[in-house]
Amino acid sequence: MLYVAWELWWTNIDSAQAQKQVTNELVQNLGDVHIPEDGDDDKDYGPAPVTQINDGETFGIMYFPTFGRNGTHHPVTNGVGPEVINRVGIGHYPQTQQPGELGNFAVAAHRQTHGQVFWDIDKLGQGDRVYLQTKEGYYTYTWRSTEIVQPSAGEVLLPVPHEYGLEPTSSILTMTSCHPPFSTRERIIAYSELTSWRPLEAGPPAEIRDMVKDATS
Repeated sequence: MLYVAWELWWTNIDSAQAQKQVTNELVQNLGDVHIPEDGDDDKDYGPAPVTQINDGETFGIMYFPTFGRNGTHHPVTNGVGPEVINRVGIGHYPQTQQPGELGNFAVAAHRQTHGQVFWDIDKLGQGDRVYLQTKEGYYTYTWRSTEIVQPSAGEVLLPVPHEYGLEPTSSILTMTSCHPPFSTRERIIAYSELTSWRPLEAGPPAEIRDMVKDATS
């Protein structure tokens, strides 16, 4: 019973503290974040740049407006080992593409325990967006589809998921987690497509303006 209490309760507290610390450190590296009172979300800033990331680097903050009551945000670190997803939230599969690059920017996080970052992953639906803030700016990904696969289905991490040898023509975000909750029997995979990008100096998209203000203050 003590182990269950530790796994279901204390790991969430421990992970939340670690995530807050690495987020604060990342915010300092990003410098001043401009948050205008008004913004033009329809402005086209051209092709998204690629965020270059290093081994073990915490390089971004991911925002989920539809998760929880008021949305959630979590740091993103390069790597998917236990030192990342058990402690600091979201891990990027290093063998997959980088943000803004054509292909598959794939990440993983726990659905329960250790912060339960992707608890609401199954609730993503039509029109829902996920945002990524890096030193290059704000990437907006729009949900496309969700599927359930076996744990061995590594083809979801291909540049074009499930398509060996096919050259990608778009940038996608692939979110992976365990399924169903409190089980590792299967994996839930949510796909979103990069639909817009804004530089940091333009300020965040309106949907996450308050969330960015909270995360970077």
